[in-house]
Amino acid sequence: MSTEPPPAASVFPEVIEIERALSRITYLSTRARQHDRLMALAGVPLDRAAVALLRQVADSEPLRPGELAQRLGVEASHVTRTVQQLQKSGHVTRVPDPDDGRAQRIRLTDAGRGAIERVREAGARGMQLALADWFPEELRLLAALFPRMVDDFLTHAVDEDTEQPAGAGPGGA
Repeated sequence: MSTEPPPAASVFPEVIEIERALSRITYLSTRARQHDRLMALAGVPLDRAAVALLRQVADSEPLRPGELAQRLGVEASHVTRTVQQLQKSGHVTRVPDPDDGRAQRIRLTDAGRGAIERVREAGARGMQLALADWFPEELRLLAALFPRMVDDFLTHAVDEDTEQPAGAGPGGA
């Protein structure tokens, strides 16, 4: 399977528009000012790395730090520092791994669960304001298709990671 992108002429115009829209929304959502505004609305004084880790743990807790690093696409040392920060602030705790007594997993505390609920609620309120002029059927369609697109992206990302030709690094062969 080739990891080279198809020539632009063979890409559907709709796919090009989707890519452009995702690039714009990614840029907007990752701006520090946007993050700070969301944290102020949620009343949660956490940096972006901490929020990303809390979201991941909330969606699939408890996880080993290595699993968290893999899911977040970061180095294990980043997860270790963020977990230490979140432990000090009372948002997560370490618990024994039931499958391996030598390992530990990261679990949300009540404070962590409350924080991520407030972050998600503030984000949903902002999104509802942004989509206020959409018709209910448009929202239902987006709600049905967007998760499917994300799942397909994740599947494709895993395939790229595992099906890279021998000798080809991230920059090519």
